[in-house]
Amino acid sequence: MAEQDKKYSTIHYHSYLKLDKVLSAQHLRSAEVGEPAHEEMLFIITHQAYELWFKQIIHELKSILQMFREDNVDERNIGTAVARMQRIEEVLELLIQQIKVMETMTPLDFLDFRGYLFPASGFQSFQFRMIEAMLGLPEDNRLTYNHHHYASVFPEEQQKELAEIYETGTLFEAIEDWLERTPFIQYGDFNFLERYELAVKEMIAGEQAAIRKTDYLNEEEKAQRLRMLGSTNTYFESVLNKDAHAEKRAKGELRLSYQATVAALFINLYRDEPILHLPFQLLMNLVDLDEKLTTWRYRHAQMVLRMLGRKIGTGGSSGHDYLSATAAKHHVFKDLHNVSTLLIPRSALPELPDHLKRQLSYFYSTH
Repeated sequence: MAEQDKKYSTIHYHSYLKLDKVLSAQHLRSAEVGEPAHEEMLFIITHQAYELWFKQIIHELKSILQMFREDNVDERNIGTAVARMQRIEEVLELLIQQIKVMETMTPLDFLDFRGYLFPASGFQSFQFRMIEAMLGLPEDNRLTYNHHHYASVFPEEQQKELAEIYETGTLFEAIEDWLERTPFIQYGDFNFLERYELAVKEMIAGEQAAIRKTDYLNEEEKAQRLRMLGSTNTYFESVLNKDAHAEKRAKGELRLSYQATVAALFINLYRDEPILHLPFQLLMNLVDLDEKLTTWRYRHAQMVLRMLGRKIGTGGSSGHDYLSATAAKHHVFKDLHNVSTLLIPRSALPELPDHLKRQLSYFYSTH
């Protein structure tokens, strides 16, 4: 009875949110040295808010990873994963918008207290490095931090924790494994890749004929358009030629396995089939997440350029140049963006056999 009473006991808003701790966690370094800078409060609160939202993102990613680490992913969990991915996207959108609040501080305002921050730096955000690792940003694809490993700024215990994330498996790896189990690529007498290759050849032949036939272009322009159009040996080679795909992976141009790439393409092309609605949405969520992270990195870099110009960062990095380089390079799900290159119009899609269409609908659930 005592336990039941405790479960439903009343609690005050202030104590539930631990506001005494939260609201007393802003200590201005400028005030401690006797030269209080008004804008430092905004700087502290903004970054503390970042860290709280990073904690929420980690909370969501852990739950999604748990769902996809199973050998057989419960399809009912896909909807939950999609909802939580969308929540992460909204949080990232909020973090992007938060930069506007920071930019109400002028460069001179920032210089009033910047000297007191050395050598603290956003590069020392352990939670953000956790997010990158959990998503699956490759270790060997990271830009170095002052020519040192990115984790070198953290205590040994935190370095170990980051390493363990890669050892236990990232979201990229979990999604790759899940895609590789897509069962419809080879189904009875239906061979998706054979039908897809024929459709691609017909599409390219039609576009080539239209270019050659038009009176709008001169011969030089036609030749240029035909080169740009390419063939099955250019854009489509990575999915139609398994060896070509392996070669691109070896060079680091692609990350997803061949089987996972084909599955992602199949899901994108046949997204209108009922069973593929949520898998397609999940893949789009991953693309959106990558895009929003890139946008946040870019906006962060632009804010630093606005505030500091080309000055060295407080942590010793090249400041704006480093940040803008991470925006360009630190993509996780670039392969899912590349699938768009391989898409063909709905009108050119190979028709699915009736027995496969029934499997991709909810027909089976009535039996």
